[in-house]
Amino acid sequence: MKIDTTSIEIIKHLKNGRKSFKQIARDLSLSENTIRTRVTKLIEEGVLEIAGVVDAEALPGHMVAIIGVNLQSMDLVKKGEELSKLGGVVSVQVVTGRYDLLVTVLLNNDYTLLDFYTEEMNRVADIRSVETFVVYKGYNFRVPYIL
Repeated sequence: MKIDTTSIEIIKHLKNGRKSFKQIARDLSLSENTIRTRVTKLIEEGVLEIAGVVDAEALPGHMVAIIGVNLQSMDLVKKGEELSKLGGVVSVQVVTGRYDLLVTVLLNNDYTLLDFYTEEMNRVADIRSVETFVVYKGYNFRVPYIL
């Protein structure tokens, strides 16, 4: 799908996930049907997902950790996909630099970092090392509530 400036403007308006297609259409001087059709296409193509997200800091007993992962192999995509399916994992990125992968994990009092490492991460082969960064304070940082 070609992402043009109109699609980008629609996506910007959808930052407020509760904004109606009618209001977006009015703001962009387009028909409501055009907005609906484009949003449907963006979702079908995997470009856009409309979802509720939370500030984990605002939820009692919740926190986010970002884990830098170094692998023994260079099978980055396969390992990234495998890690993305573990409990608590919000996202996985294949990156350049010091780590091979960055894993973002949502945790709470009932599902701790120790639980994640011993029950989930322990099942993944070929991990050489990890470094954990607990997010104490985030800015513009929201995650889907997956626990």
